Amino acid sequence: MLGLAVLAASPAIAAESPHQDAEICPLPQRSITHPTGYITGAGAHFSWIIFDSMKPELERLSGRKIMLYGKDSMLGQGCNAGIKNAKLNGPNTETFGFICCPLSDAEVEKQKIIVHPLALEPILILVNQSNPVNNLSSQQVRDIFSGKITNWKEVGGNDKPIAVVTRLHCKKRPGHWKTILPNADAFRKLRLNVSSADEMVKRVSDFSGGIGHTGSTWIFEMGDKVKHISVDGYQPTAQNLANKNYPFYRQLSAVTDLHPSPDVQKIIQEVQTGPAFFKVAKRFGLMPLNKPRAE
Repeated sequence: MLGLAVLAASPAIAAESPHQDAEICPLPQRSITHPTGYITGAGAHFSWIIFDSMKPELERLSGRKIMLYGKDSMLGQGCNAGIKNAKLNGPNTETFGFICCPLSDAEVEKQKIIVHPLALEPILILVNQSNPVNNLSSQQVRDIFSGKITNWKEVGGNDKPIAVVTRLHCKKRPGHWKTILPNADAFRKLRLNVSSADEMVKRVSDFSGGIGHTGSTWIFEMGDKVKHISVDGYQPTAQNLANKNYPFYRQLSAVTDLHPSPDVQKIIQEVQTGPAFFKVAKRFGLMPLNKPRAE
């Protein structure tokens, strides 16, 4: 708690998180069970929430029970866990995974998996709800996260130090937070790096001068003292992603091994192209990467 108190008082001397180099949340991994007769999906929260929102419809259409893991990106669930779960697929264990970062062709080939793109998700730029700033240019956002701008008064806000909070997961993969700055070394050295989206929201809530980032599928709670701002005058919406007006985003996907069962394929195809998915996409401002299925 001392480090957090120091950060709130003066972000210029904030310590980096000991977890900053973790590819996924470093907490102990939650045990994933694969009950007989179930199809099991696991992995990153931001893709998990799409499947979870559609679960009753997916079970109805497939005629199968589905077990899903990935809420809050906590307890070891993340992109790596999604890939691992996909590779467990077999005759008596039907599985797939969720990822929230694009994978390189080399990684896909090495892991022997298939990526099933779902949508582009806007990355929200979060500030404390007490902050009067409601819009920043994309360059101002980058200058804040890089440390070139360190006080809110430099961008029209109050005379208050900026507390930079980051979650730089999956550092070896392209996309996601790298749409803000291209690599971890480009971010401000004196920052608070957190290990989950839940912790990100809590820390920006804690610090009146805080700024952070999370995906648009994150479901905020009543006690969260954060708001998202517009960037270059544009809100984080699917239309603004499609028009290339909103600059920060990531790709949400499902992953399977090279031989997914027909029922697993049916579930993923329904998420990619079914009408229930497009309702979920509209709710969270996602830009679908597949055309709706012809009825």
